[in-house]
Amino acid sequence: MNLGSLIPWRDNRTQVPVTRDDFLDPFASFRRELDHMFDNFFNDFGYRGARAMSNGWQAIAPTIDVAESEKEVVVTVELPGLDNKDFEVTLSGDMLTIKGEKKSEQEHKNGDVYHMERRFGSFSRSIRLPFEAKDEKVDANYDRGVLTVRIPKPADAQRTARRIEVKAA
Repeated sequence: MNLGSLIPWRDNRTQVPVTRDDFLDPFASFRRELDHMFDNFFNDFGYRGARAMSNGWQAIAPTIDVAESEKEVVVTVELPGLDNKDFEVTLSGDMLTIKGEKKSEQEHKNGDVYHMERRFGSFSRSIRLPFEAKDEKVDANYDRGVLTVRIPKPADAQRTARRIEVKAA
């Protein structure tokens, strides 16, 4: 989101060109400086704030892909560095939930210098399915940091493609 777009007086499409007299007017110059200051503040905040939040959040929250075919919904979750005991998958009606905890330690030794960083946090991601799934038919597989959950669609939710004849005029 561009936070600068929230400022009502800064619509770039309707900006009036600066005239020579505006450079001599102290209020116009002051207004330009304030506009510039606010533009920089919101642009920097949008960039730095989003980057800071994504580094912290992305380090904890897993990336999820959802694909749908005629017969099933396939949910792929990236969980690098986790064991299958570090997370759990639950299904309640039409809600699939993956939750767990990530722990990371990095240790660096360079002569007399010792540096250690630890990051940890819980995550929970839920996906609402377009149907109620039967628990016993759901298949979950975890291999090399990637969780794949296959949820078969019930017969009434499966859409069969039907060819429609097109008549020429």
